[in-house]
Amino acid sequence: MADASGAVESQDTVRSAGPWPRGIGAVTLFVEDLTTTKDFYEAVFGLPLIFEDDVSAVFKFENTLINLLNVSEAPELIRPAAVASADSGARMQFTIEVDDVDAMCAELSRRGVELLNGPMDRPWGIRTACFRDPAGNIWEIAH
Repeated sequence: MADASGAVESQDTVRSAGPWPRGIGAVTLFVEDLTTTKDFYEAVFGLPLIFEDDVSAVFKFENTLINLLNVSEAPELIRPAAVASADSGARMQFTIEVDDVDAMCAELSRRGVELLNGPMDRPWGIRTACFRDPAGNIWEIAH
């Protein structure tokens, strides 16, 4: 991209100068049963709980916060959009890269997690497996 003097800016300069952040700071997941979902995240992911109150629990995934928020609090955040029910079906999937999908599936099984599918080799060249958290959010492990 050229500036007013005709000098070409590097792609890195354009990215850092823009108003958009470079990463996702937090993801808020609406949950019906905060206690059960929080316990699942502690047992399955073994992540640090960095904040908790009566309606939320926040975990840190490296540089991203996962905020489990009681669904009763969701309308205030997203109004006028509607909050979908947990049984309306999956609309997203989180993917976590792992070194060995089969070994991670065995570990998830030891932690009481039921797989939705996999492990399987995908046509696009990766091995994956999926599971669901108590709120219905889909997590994929992949290598």
